[in-house]
Amino acid sequence: MPITVRLDVMLAERKVKSKDLAAHIGITEANLSLLKSGKVKGVRFGTLEAICKYLNCQPGDILRWDEE
Repeated sequence: MPITVRLDVMLAERKVKSKDLAAHIGITEANLSLLKSGKVKGVRFGTLEAICKYLNCQPGDILRWDEE
């Protein structure tokens, strides 16, 4: 898929644990793990907004389009 999720990179750069992010934005660690691995078909704008707010980043820092 040409859209890749770089959430794991942002978490590492910000030194934030997945567990802490999941608790703050109100999703399970399992769902956050699926999002990090790119195994989801979509993400709600509200969830994306909460992630960006917590990590102080832009959606483009988390999602990237790569030509195949």
